[in-house]
Amino acid sequence: METLTVSLGSRSYPIFIGSGISKDAEAFLPFLSMPKVAVVSNSVVAPLYLEKFKGTLRGAGVDVLDIVLPDGEKFKDWQTLNKIFDALVGTSCERSTTLIALGGGVVGDMTGFAAACYQRGAPFIQVPTTLLAQVDSSVGGKTAINHPLGKNMIGAFYQPKVVFADTDYLASLPQRELSAGLAEVIKYGLIRDLPFLDWIEANLSGLLEKDQSLLEHAILRSCVNKAEVVGADEKELGVRAILNLGHTFGHAIETGVGYGKWLHGEAVAAGTVMALELSRKLGWIDPVELERVKDLFQRAGLPTRGPDFGCARYLELMQHDKKVVNAKLRLVLLKKIGEAVLCDDVLLTDVSQAIDACIGCE
Repeated sequence: METLTVSLGSRSYPIFIGSGISKDAEAFLPFLSMPKVAVVSNSVVAPLYLEKFKGTLRGAGVDVLDIVLPDGEKFKDWQTLNKIFDALVGTSCERSTTLIALGGGVVGDMTGFAAACYQRGAPFIQVPTTLLAQVDSSVGGKTAINHPLGKNMIGAFYQPKVVFADTDYLASLPQRELSAGLAEVIKYGLIRDLPFLDWIEANLSGLLEKDQSLLEHAILRSCVNKAEVVGADEKELGVRAILNLGHTFGHAIETGVGYGKWLHGEAVAAGTVMALELSRKLGWIDPVELERVKDLFQRAGLPTRGPDFGCARYLELMQHDKKVVNAKLRLVLLKKIGEAVLCDDVLLTDVSQAIDACIGCE
């Protein structure tokens, strides 16, 4: 098992990474305020893992309430969130009841947001079951639900007590979901860790084949990068925004086509190509570097072009993005591969041309 820490003073917490680590009930007990938990999962993960997970905790004397949500990004809304509150209130859960997210990014985001709100703050634990959640969304305390006009627009920064990234869960992960997770893994190499990007390129075939040791290394290296950035800027007032490479374009894709039709990682991959096309247009990276990244995404089974619902619609949706500051669109671009920068002075005509170059069928 690998262990690292997200350093946030009194809100610091460990991330445990390894095979079978969520099967050890004793590992959870130090993080529980009382021997009662509410495990939140979804209709896809629950049939595979929920009963075994509940049995593990109950074997250590923990009272377990389970809450199963419908699966999918389209259910990341107030109505579904309220199912968590209904269950908590209906069973008289106290403020010290720990919420445990057993699922992917949607489950983690919603459980964390529910924990932030329930009785003004209940503890929660992340047990991510997808690669994307293990390398990204379970770490850093971003919790949210979607709004029809924008992804993750309603939420809170609220840190978990601990993250258990159990790689055994990845064995049942569909190939499309695995590829979506790799989009976020590749992101860390692009924004700040060029040696990691080189490693990903060299080991991509093994990652796609779910080689356990390679996946553990990719998760660890990704979490180290994210923990360092989050530790320096928890509330995304500055440097943490570089973690959003491709996300402003990608969120527009997810919203524009309808939540759930594109996986988050797929939209981020296509959005990253748009960001890199804009970086190329500004003279920061050359066409060879752009093609290198596109080739890597394609090898990973990810799209390199976005859907064509019109450049004007992209720009409209991007104006609702959380990265808009003082009415200016703030984008994450690359000065070079491995070095991200924040830009709020890019001409919209340049942004439009980058979008136009990267949408529609190849």
